[in-house]
Amino acid sequence: QVQLVESGGGLVQAGGSLRLSCAASGGTFSRHTMGWFRGTPGKERELVARIRWSGDATKYLDSVKGRFTITRDNAKNTVYLQMNSLKPEDTAVYYCAAQTANNDYGYLPTHYPYWGQGAQVTVSS
Repeated sequence: QVQLVESGGGLVQAGGSLRLSCAASGGTFSRHTMGWFRGTPGKERELVARIRWSGDATKYLDSVKGRFTITRDNAKNTVYLQMNSLKPEDTAVYYCAAQTANNDYGYLPTHYPYWGQGAQVTVSS
């Protein structure tokens, strides 16, 4: 059973930066495609970024391209989301999530059975 714990959220002014971290346990980390989602009250979670289990290919939500970077460190069982040039509309709870081993299914939350507890990111104007 995969367990995920996020850290690194907080309050930042527009134009600033934050780095989220997600520590994984209970699985073979290098075999899991990892994603970062974000959600706001009353809205469905959206996929912000994902990194494939094999080859480290990455994909991003259009609105964060060029500003956010997802990386992984398999030796540390950790995935990161570096967020630069933050905007107020980036304010959300950010969730780390994992697909099942050796898969890369898609962008829907249902493709990710393993979830962290969420980290609040608030960007002030």
